[in-house]
Amino acid sequence: MKLAFLFPGQGSQKISMLHSLPDHSAVGEVLQEASDVIGENIYNLDTAEALTSTVSVQLSLLIASVAVSKAFEAEGVRPDFVAGHSVGAFGAAVTCGAMDFADALKIVKLRGVLMEQAFPSGYGMGVISGLDAKSVCDMVEAIFSEENPVYSSNINAADQITISGSIPGINKVLDQASQGGARTAELLNVSVPSHCPLLNSVGDSLYDKLAHINIRSPVVLYASNRKARLIRNSEQIREDLAFNVSHPVRWYEISSLLCEYGTRLLIEMPSGNVLTNLNKKTLPGARSVSVDENGFENCFFLAKRFCS
Repeated sequence: MKLAFLFPGQGSQKISMLHSLPDHSAVGEVLQEASDVIGENIYNLDTAEALTSTVSVQLSLLIASVAVSKAFEAEGVRPDFVAGHSVGAFGAAVTCGAMDFADALKIVKLRGVLMEQAFPSGYGMGVISGLDAKSVCDMVEAIFSEENPVYSSNINAADQITISGSIPGINKVLDQASQGGARTAELLNVSVPSHCPLLNSVGDSLYDKLAHINIRSPVVLYASNRKARLIRNSEQIREDLAFNVSHPVRWYEISSLLCEYGTRLLIEMPSGNVLTNLNKKTLPGARSVSVDENGFENCFFLAKRFCS
């Protein structure tokens, strides 16, 4: 039976997420390296004030997820597959051996800066549950305007779709979705319009920077955000890391694909349990747990028992 490590994206952050990581030597090493590379105390990144910044959020998620994945590795637990949601793809790339952690820190910091500069205010993301992708897409197309653009973005589950764009445009879609029978329709804690054409220029800039970064063939298979395929090709990973910011994350297809390839245990790295909750609803044949919810030691013993 196969094991997958999952790496969450923006929206999963929480205050003090770096302060509450497991007490493990590998975690300490990652935190120290992050401080050295970034040039500041990383414990300044996860305060309530700091987490209003996309840069701090994305760096915190990368650092937390890589730190715990390194702790698993130090204890002899290695995944068969890695999958990251949005910025989580960078943690996945580090864990599968495709990218050095120091390089990931630099690119993720740049990613956050470029995203904030492109849309400093008035834009974000929303989520709709209880409607299928076509229904949401039809609403988005009917409401879209050049003045208040809005797009369908991530497909997290068969009936959970995110939308991205201007806040007024998003709110119009959310209102219509609520009237149309959606279980929930609400704004997300994300201050930029990720995973839509509004960020095409950000993807292009990231690709230019990643062209000078050493991306290797991974030692385990990496799940592509954009194509929902398991890949080993280093250039395909480079493209996925650059352009997932401006393309939908096909998470529902990704998680289903992992199960098709024999994954029966999925462990979500910190922070949060968003991906775990999605998988519990859509993957009844597999067990999904999160380190934040279940604890590092419990997840470790489960992985050793499950995959032995």
